[in-house]
Amino acid sequence: MNIHLVPALKDNYMYLLVDKESGNAAAVDPVEPEKLLQKVEELQVNLTTVLTTHHHWDHAGGNVELAKLRPGLIVVGGDERVGALTKQVKHGDEITLGSLKVKSLFTPCHTSGHICYFVDERDPAVFTGDTLFVAGCGRFFEGNAEQMYKALIGILSELPDHTKVYCGHEYTLQNFKFATHVEPSNPAADEMKKRCENLRNEGKPTVPSTIGEEKKYNPFMRVKESSILQYTKTSDPVEAMKILRSEKDSF
Repeated sequence: MNIHLVPALKDNYMYLLVDKESGNAAAVDPVEPEKLLQKVEELQVNLTTVLTTHHHWDHAGGNVELAKLRPGLIVVGGDERVGALTKQVKHGDEITLGSLKVKSLFTPCHTSGHICYFVDERDPAVFTGDTLFVAGCGRFFEGNAEQMYKALIGILSELPDHTKVYCGHEYTLQNFKFATHVEPSNPAADEMKKRCENLRNEGKPTVPSTIGEEKKYNPFMRVKESSILQYTKTSDPVEAMKILRSEKDSF
């Protein structure tokens, strides 16, 4: 498989997931349809599917227009509020894209119908929308700390460590400011922060990271670590998740 990142809006990322065997492709959160279709034409692939992580306009807002431009598209999502939806999925459901199998992971919290999409290949990848970011996580708009704990620790942390993480926004530098504030003595966070600063100075995206990397420096993926529990002054990782997100909201 090939994955192509397509910047959108101010700081969003759309993606094209391409099955090399068939030439079929899926668009992930194609909020700017014409820009996405330019990439489709450039790559000369066959766009068959839209994978929508959640219903917010900056992720699903291009679905209706794209479906008009490309009739017959399969539009996948976990929430009936997703525009142009043709296939509603739940946790564990698989979508076929040529030779690829895309597994739906139900991760409600940012929104009640949020889905991450996992492709379990030799070089696995997960599209995390606004649930997991590089060094951060999404706001709890329609959920709570218990749900985000299940999403990050119970589901995403269980994916192979070498799984590449393709998130929905370029929020990395601000996330690392918070991560290094929470864990000022974490060398992994310091190292990755510098690496990402260099990437942004060169005008390059900081995406993808990997699940294994996130476990080393993302405070929201590290709520069971003693350093995070000490910082949040609790012995409960779910409470630590709640405290961290509340603090990050006003950081």
